[in-house]
Amino acid sequence: MVEPDHAELSVRRQCELLGIARSSYYYEPAHESEENLALMRIIVSLR
Repeated sequence: MVEPDHAELSVRRQCELLGIARSSYYYEPAHESEENLALMRIIVSLR
């Protein structure tokens, strides 16, 4: 929803209008390691 190249509204202002923190806009989730994914599959299979 945020347009980084908007002609009139900065990213900061767009985030304010949307009610989100700028850090949420720039956040990139960390990837799970293969080991963690394997452990999660084992845990799910035990349910």
